Formats: sequence, structure tokens, C-alpha cells
Amino acid sequence: MPTPCEEIIEDIEDLIASQDITPKERYSSRKHITIRPKRRKQLQEEVSQPSILSSIIPGTQTIYVKTWGCTHNSSDTEYMAGQLASYGYNLTEDKLKADLWLLNSCTVKSPAEDQFRNEIEYGKKIGKHVVVAGCVPQGAPKSSFLQGLSVIGVQQIDRVVEVVEETLKGNTVKFLQQKKDLGKKTGGASLNLPKVRRNPLIEIIAINTGCLNQCTYCKTKHARGELGSYPLEEIVERAKQAFEEGVCELWLTSEDTGAYGRDIGTSLPKLLWQLVDVIPDGCMMRVGMTNPPYILEHLDEMAKILWHPKVYSFLHIPVQSGSDQILADMKREYTRAEFEHVVNFLSERVPGLTIATDIICGFPTETEMDFEETMTLCQKYKFPSLFINQFFSRPGTPAARMPKVPAQKVKTRTKRLSEFFQSYEPYGHKVGLIQKVLVTEVSHDKQHYVGHNKFYEQVLIPLKQEYMGKMIDVRIIEATKFSMKGEPIGKGVSPALRSPLPQGIVSRLPYEKPSKYGIVTFTMVLLAVILRILWKFLI
Repeated sequence: MPTPCEEIIEDIEDLIASQDITPKERYSSRKHITIRPKRRKQLQEEVSQPSILSSIIPGTQTIYVKTWGCTHNSSDTEYMAGQLASYGYNLTEDKLKADLWLLNSCTVKSPAEDQFRNEIEYGKKIGKHVVVAGCVPQGAPKSSFLQGLSVIGVQQIDRVVEVVEETLKGNTVKFLQQKKDLGKKTGGASLNLPKVRRNPLIEIIAINTGCLNQCTYCKTKHARGELGSYPLEEIVERAKQAFEEGVCELWLTSEDTGAYGRDIGTSLPKLLWQLVDVIPDGCMMRVGMTNPPYILEHLDEMAKILWHPKVYSFLHIPVQSGSDQILADMKREYTRAEFEHVVNFLSERVPGLTIATDIICGFPTETEMDFEETMTLCQKYKFPSLFINQFFSRPGTPAARMPKVPAQKVKTRTKRLSEFFQSYEPYGHKVGLIQKVLVTEVSHDKQHYVGHNKFYEQVLIPLKQEYMGKMIDVRIIEATKFSMKGEPIGKGVSPALRSPLPQGIVSRLPYEKPSKYGIVTFTMVLLAVILRILWKFLI
């Protein structure tokens, strides 16, 4: 989970304020000095052309996959990797050894989009085939840096094999259509596709795509579109299959989980109760981000669900601002009082509940008074997880046409809120307690395993293989700003139904409709084997 500091660091390169003196002004007072524009040599960089592989058997090349953005994007990548691996493609983490790069993008913030663009340019420069996916090409398919590239739309990830094969042959393919059933938008590609889990212990399920909001700063709506929910039965079956493959933690994701089912006549609580019934004892479920408007009507049920022993007592509810005026300008469709009601109601009924939230500093029209209201909101609740973002103007959004807050003010506000967030420590009172944690991840520094307690708080434990995938008792011996350190008591128990799939192995779910490309691949491989055998006999 990224820290607020990571969000700020992305902006440090923009250090020159609008009022800073320019080089021209600096020298204008000096006589006998002529300012000459610096001429840059136009260097013609050689761009390698990717090799055309039309004569090579499909499904035998090496693919490098990179993902930016949210958990929904990570889920899409797992499905695309699973289909490619099922057809015989080799997946690699070494981009230089790959024949083709599959880049899955995020359009929420400018830095992520800039990194995506740079990766495309680098891949083309060194002669790699490049296929792009995700929200950037879906939301702005006519962008100049995407011209000549094959594109996989956010609802077309089930066609990744087709796109990759055609791209390797030197063709350009673009699939950007929405999936519909009887004229109505659906959740997207089937949840029954093969996948390669990034973490074999964690299953990520996108329960819906798109949203019902019209936030003035958000570009994601341009890409993901209106709400489209997956059938409840399909989600439950996917979860059951995952647990049968050794998964012990389930993550539900979408652009707004609280809106789930409003388009198909069901609701998030109905889905969650059915999922709870299929979660093995000791395994856990994490409910993804929800905006305040669509959870208000489900607060009673959500409190019961979040208190359930198989569900993490954790909820990510982005507030974005503490000012009603700014919330109205953002078109967030709730007030500060309604957000506080959600937090208060759930916290009273779920003792220890962790609420994570987001703040945008420097939204256009934000005054000092508006920002003070955001400060008082954060001071009131002292959120243990607070994601602080400077406003990024996204092309094509209403907020991009609004008057901007001066950059220096935005940075000052961001710094002030960040300093407040760093001023308190949320876990100190837990030192000495004994807690149960489910261990599923490795820390970023590779020095510890990461477990989560009932409140989805990070607990670092020693890096011993015997702890991975187990529910263990730990004594909290130290607390930091973002995590705790635990001393294991005993070896723990694995709650999984069986051992997880090895890293990189495909989750073997059958395709609903076999593709002609799979048949062609199998036929060609079989023919090659027969010819080799005949050749040996003839010799």
C-alpha cells in the first residue's frame, strides 16, 4: 500500500514556482551581456524495427508484462498473463529478453501516464513489439504516442492472444468496444478466464467496472464508462475456484464497490454474504474502495459484514475534501456530514475499524478556508491511512478548464497536511498485545514477511518460509508510523484448502468458447512433431 510520501515524491521535480526569477530577468540588469538562446543539436536516434514473426509458430515467443495503477488493473493483467501462458507464450520479468511488451496503463495521475509513455518510446527504440492496454488508450485512443500500436480495451482483455499474435506478425489491432448483453453493458470479459496470480495466495476479483459518478477531475470514467456489474453467481464461482487452488485471501476490487449490483437488481451486501459462505475458516476477504453515496443505504448490513471473522474490518472511503463547496465543485454527490456519518456509524459498530481515505490538495477553486476544513476533518479522525495527492489536471475533464490554484500554494497545502499526518502514530497503544495475523506478502525491502490482523493493519514478522500462508499468533513488540513488528508465537496454521499454485502457474479454468487460435497452435505444433519423426525415419 503506497504511503503519502510516495505520492509527494512524484512531484518534487517541479520545484520552480511561478514567482521565481527567470534567467532572462536575472541578467537583464547587467550591461554588455547578450543572452543567446542555447541551440540543441538535433540528434537523430536510430530506432530499431521489430522483427516480423509471421513464419514462426504462434504461442512460442516471450512476453514482458508491466502494470500501472489500481488493483482492478492488476486483476486484468493476471487474466491477460493467464491466457498468454495457456497458449504457450513465455512470460518474463526481463524486458530486454522479450519479443513483445504488454503495457497495462493507468490514467488517474499524470506521472503514471508519463511513465507509460516513456516505456512505449523505449520499447520502440530498442525494437520491441508493443501492445498497450488499460485506461490510457481506452480513454484517449487518438493520442499521438499511441499511433501505430495495437490496443486492448479494458473490456476486451479476453482477446489478448489474438492481439499479440497479430502484432508479432507486424499488424496493428485495436479492440476498444464495450461488452453488452441484450444491449446492456456488462462487467467485461468473463471471470472464468485462465489467470496467473501475481501472488498465489491472493485472489483479486473485479466485481464491477465503471461507476455512477461524474467527478469533474476524473479521467477513469472516460475509460471504464458507466457501471457494469458481474452476475453474483459468476463472482461466487470464481471465489470458490480460487480457494480450491490454495488461495487464502480474497480481494474485491472495482472503481466503486459500493455501487455493485445497482444495474442488475442486486446489492453489495447480498454479494458479500454469499461470499462469506464460501470462504474457508481462517481465510480472509478485503472489501475494496467504496465512495460514500452508495454505501449510505447499506450501513447496517456493512457493519455486520465488516465485523464478521472472515472479513477484514477495513474500508477505503475516499473523501477528497473536507469542504462542502469543493465537494460540490468535484460533483462528489455527498457532503462532509454524510461522510462523517458513514465513518461514525461504522466505527461505533465495528470497534477498531480501519478507515482509509484520500485527499486532493489544490483542487481548482479551493480557497484557504476550504483547505482549513480539510485540515479539521483530518485532525478530527487522524486516519491511520491517508493518501495525499496534489491535484493533477487531466485533459478532457471539466476540472481541467477551471482556474488553477498557484503551484506554490498547492505544495504548501500538501506539505502542511503531510506534516500533520506524520505527526501522529496510530499503533503505539498495541505494543504488547497478542494478535492473529494472516501472512501473505513480502515487504518492499524484502527483509520481512507481511501479515495483516483483523483490521488490515500491517504486521512485519521474520522472513521464515514456514510462516508464509499461515494464520499465526504474534506478540506486537514495536510500532512505527505505517506498521507494527510482531514476534511469532508458534508456527501457525494454514487455513488454505490445499497448497497454493506455484508462482507463475496458470489457474486452470476452461474457456467458455475455445478460440480458433488455440486450435491452430495445437495443429501446427502437432504437424511439426510428425514431420520431425518422419524425417528421422527417412534418414
